[in-house]
Amino acid sequence: MIILGLDPSLSCTGWGVIRAEGSRISHVANGQVKTDAKAPMAARLAHLQAELARVIAHHRPDRAAAEEVFLNKNPQSTLKLAQARGAVLAACGAAYDGTGLSVREHAARAVKKSVVGTGGAEKAQVQAMLKVLLPGVKVVGADAADALAVAIADAHLG
Repeated sequence: MIILGLDPSLSCTGWGVIRAEGSRISHVANGQVKTDAKAPMAARLAHLQAELARVIAHHRPDRAAAEEVFLNKNPQSTLKLAQARGAVLAACGAAYDGTGLSVREHAARAVKKSVVGTGGAEKAQVQAMLKVLLPGVKVVGADAADALAVAIADAHLG
């Protein structure tokens, strides 16, 4: 099974693709989609959706996984995250000639617990475990690392 992990963000959305065969996982690819902060919101969201549509078309995942939305103290940040997440989910929904790619959602604490063993793990601990679980993988950035962690958690949580 090919799983696409997603870490939505308006500024930089991370994505990670893994192959899960039973309890074994292996890295397929990872990356980040950055948007221009000076561009209009609609253009940023369209860019995000188009780039993720390309990732989906290229890797042909069986399913996708994303972290559940969390509320920030800043309502504007929460709104921007929700809009980016909408573009990401729209790319999944439009995949495969409109039949769609199913997306499972996981709480951030569940992702951390699945990857590290504790729901209160720090980002550095998650990234260190990725090196253990996916030896030799070059992760392109923190957002891609988070996306790979979501994919791994999805594989573990079945």
